[in-house]
Amino acid sequence: MQRLVTTDVGFDAKLCALLAHDVGDDSAIDATVAAILAQVKNRGDAALLEYTAQFDHLSVSTVAALEVAPSELQDALARIPAIRREALAEAVARVREYHLHQRSESWRYTDALGNELGQQITALDRIGIYVPGGKAAYPSSVIMNTIPAKVAGVGEIIMVVPTPRGERNDLVFAAAAMCGVDRVFTIGGAQAIAALAYGTTTIPRVDKIVGPGNAYVAAAKRRVFGTVGIDMIAGPSEILIVGDGTTNPDWIAMDLFSQAEHDESAQAILLAPEAAYLDAVAQSITRQLPKMPRQSVIATSLQHRGAMIQVRDLDEACELVNRIAPEHLELSVAAPQILLPKIRHAGAIFMGAYTSEALGDYCAGPNHVLPTSGTARFSSPLGVYDFQKRSSVIHASAAGAVRLGQTAAELASGEGLDAHAQSALYRL
Repeated sequence: MQRLVTTDVGFDAKLCALLAHDVGDDSAIDATVAAILAQVKNRGDAALLEYTAQFDHLSVSTVAALEVAPSELQDALARIPAIRREALAEAVARVREYHLHQRSESWRYTDALGNELGQQITALDRIGIYVPGGKAAYPSSVIMNTIPAKVAGVGEIIMVVPTPRGERNDLVFAAAAMCGVDRVFTIGGAQAIAALAYGTTTIPRVDKIVGPGNAYVAAAKRRVFGTVGIDMIAGPSEILIVGDGTTNPDWIAMDLFSQAEHDESAQAILLAPEAAYLDAVAQSITRQLPKMPRQSVIATSLQHRGAMIQVRDLDEACELVNRIAPEHLELSVAAPQILLPKIRHAGAIFMGAYTSEALGDYCAGPNHVLPTSGTARFSSPLGVYDFQKRSSVIHASAAGAVRLGQTAAELASGEGLDAHAQSALYRL
């Protein structure tokens, strides 16, 4: 891993280079996605069947044949080992409990003129959840995207998951059953996003699409935004660890691995004041890396996008945290509660030596769908609030119509909008 020292000449330029992520020229992907979206929008089920045969090598005569019956989901839940079923149940319960605290409620108040003003909270009618499929098993994606929507009161949840060559994953289907997903279709890629965004004869149009996917899925979500809502465009996974030397170096090394193993573009950074501690973690990385099943992916990630940065002190570490705005932040220090008020920009904050980032990925309770690529400066984790809407409520009294009508008419006249002014004055 690259070693940097904040006091060295040229540190800022090196940090900028480290944080820069070249996604390459994606114009070919974008053009392909645009064509797929247009075909599904115009031809519906027929285009879906063609793309499913082309990309997933799965040929069926109707899209209805790609829908998974509720009984099949329950069968998958019954097939998985009991210990794994219990782990799923615990994760679901903890994530639900956490998100119950996020629910917003409608409110009203009456002003001095007798006007009733307020805000009405309503849930989205229908959402779509994209879940990676095939050999990959991401039940945690099902949990993290479904549970906050259920807590919010979303009317219907449609899940899409690719099943290349018909390969289905029981764990994903079991999670769908346990979380209460309403309908599941075995389609994937940009064509699945198109079906959710525009609707087809078989697949209903949704109001919002959430969930992770590959570059084609991300490009499709970006293009359909505005037609439907989306959660975010996620970049490579990130972890930033602030260490004061009190946490076992082996733990820190493995925490860095936990994000680096996602893919070669993932980023893992360690900040610490003591060079000796950075050395100890580096030695642990060297010792433990050969034992990792995804050794090659981890090594590439750490070599190209990883870094160990020696800071002056923990205050400077917090300044760098806010500059980087990481997806995952571990405050692996003796007194994390002292540093917490200094952190302004981070997707999720893991406090203390015993709080590994992996707990947040699966079962701690908070959502693991987090802002990446510095977007934690202005965005938040996925939550119940992403599945609720706010409507303003205004109920004018007779006295309020007179007083506010005069004010509104004056301002409308100033803007040259006479009908606005007259509309307000008619109530006087």
